[in-house]
Amino acid sequence: MTDRIVSWYASPSKPRYIPPAGAVDAHCHVFGPMAEFPFSAKAKYLPGDAGPDMLFALRDHLGFARNVIVQASCHGTNNDATLNGIAKSNGKARGVAVVDPAISEAELAALHEGGIRGVRFNFLKRLVDDAPKDKFIEVANRLPAGWHVVIYFEADILEELRPFMDAIPVPLVIDHMGRPDVTQGPDGADMKAFRALLDSRENIWFKATCPDRLDAIKDGGAGDPWVAFASAVAPLVADYSDRVLWGTDWPHPNMETEIPDDGHLVDMIPRIAPTAELQRKLLIDNPMRLYWPEELR
Repeated sequence: MTDRIVSWYASPSKPRYIPPAGAVDAHCHVFGPMAEFPFSAKAKYLPGDAGPDMLFALRDHLGFARNVIVQASCHGTNNDATLNGIAKSNGKARGVAVVDPAISEAELAALHEGGIRGVRFNFLKRLVDDAPKDKFIEVANRLPAGWHVVIYFEADILEELRPFMDAIPVPLVIDHMGRPDVTQGPDGADMKAFRALLDSRENIWFKATCPDRLDAIKDGGAGDPWVAFASAVAPLVADYSDRVLWGTDWPHPNMETEIPDDGHLVDMIPRIAPTAELQRKLLIDNPMRLYWPEELR
C-alpha cells in the first residue's frame, strides 16, 4: 500500500443542531501523524494524517466539549497515537485501546494512567486477520476496575458471538449497533436480534452511530440524509436511553466513497433523540458515566 486514503471532509458544514454544553463525541479516532506514530505493518488501509489538532478543531467546530478516542485498526496494538491524543486534550478526552492479549498488568495500569478506559475487540474480517475469543476473554478478566469492552462486528455473526459476549465479565459497548441492515426498518430481523442482545444483560451499551456506513447507497441505503437510519434507530434510542452513546466516527476509517459531512452527522442527533432529555442522556449523562465517572461523584 502506498496511496494514503483521505476519508474526511476538509471543510465540514456547521451543524444546524447545537449540542448541549458538555456534549461528548464518544466515538472518534486519530491517524498518526505517521512520521511520529507509524501505522501497523498489518494495517489493511493507509490513511492520511489526522492527528489531535485536527480532531480538536473539529470538536470545537461541531460544538462538542469532549472526545472518546478509539484506537483505529491501522495502528494495531500500539496505542501511542491514541495516548498522544488524550495527553494533548487537557483532560477533555479519554480512550479505548486495542491490546495484545498477552499485555502485562503494568502495561494495563499505564494505559489507565494515560486515560484509557476500555479495550476494543474487532471481529471484522476485512480489518483484522485474527480474533482469538479465548484470549480476549482472558484479558477481559484482567482489566483495571471500571473498564469496559467494546466489540465491533457485523450483524450476520451476532448469534455466533453470543456465547463469547456472555462470557465477558465487564460492561459491553457495541460499536455501531453491530452494523444492522437499517433498510429493514425498526422491526427488521437485524434490529430484533440486536434488541434481544440488549435485553439479555443490563450492562450492554451501544453506539447509535455511522448512518454513513449503515445507510450508504452502495449497501442498499439511500445515503445522506440517511432516512432509513433515522427511522430504524430512533426507537432503539428511546427504548434503551440509559445505554446509548453517540459519536462522529471521524476521520471515518477506510471510507473512500460517500464520505460524510460531519455537520450532517451532528444534525442526525435530534432525529434519533428528539427530546432534550434523550439528547442529554445520549451526549452527556451516558458517556460521562462510562468515561469520567469520577466527575459525577
